[in-house]
Amino acid sequence: METQEKIVITVENTINAPVKKVWEFWTKPEHITRWNNASDDWHTPRVENDLRAGGSFVSRMEAKDGSFGFDFGGVYDVVRNNEYIEYTIGDGRKVKVTFTAEGNKTKVTENFEAENMNSVELQKGGWQAILDNFKKYTEAN
Repeated sequence: METQEKIVITVENTINAPVKKVWEFWTKPEHITRWNNASDDWHTPRVENDLRAGGSFVSRMEAKDGSFGFDFGGVYDVVRNNEYIEYTIGDGRKVKVTFTAEGNKTKVTENFEAENMNSVELQKGGWQAILDNFKKYTEAN
């Protein structure tokens, strides 16, 4: 049986905020609902987050016109406060998020296994757009 090599995509951004604030805005549902979208015609009306190894999370992502929506969720494998999150999405793919403090700035790096339905470029663009939206929200609040 042949095993297919997993493609890992990386997106990153440096947020002009200390790691404690970045971590809080990344992990608390009241903040996630305000930044978790790739474009202005989408939103995340509901988030549940049990941030601990073995805990689960779900973000309800929907088009604002109601034409489409889906739950993005999974289970946390590793959580190190203000440093690192590793989780497995519901479809079995792995995601690793690293928070690197750089003085009053924080570099956020996400590594995620690609899925097979959309191009690598499309997936990278979507995840990067969400991360860029996170940066914009965090720096403005």
